[in-house]
Amino acid sequence: MTTTRRPYLKGTDREEMARRAAGLYAQGCTIASVARQLGRSYGGTRALLLEAGVTLRPRGGGIRKAAA
Repeated sequence: MTTTRRPYLKGTDREEMARRAAGLYAQGCTIASVARQLGRSYGGTRALLLEAGVTLRPRGGGIRKAAA
């Protein structure tokens, strides 16, 4: 499998991408799905979210009750 390196985001392009990522994450998307939608890596997307001041949700999602 070959991957294409994405150019490093700088300046206003990086700020805009961070805003887009934060908006998608706020709508309930996972970091992985935000990364896919933006065409970026998971780690790069996580870094963008943190730069945007987003408080990340805990891992694993909600705890479900056993079916009765």
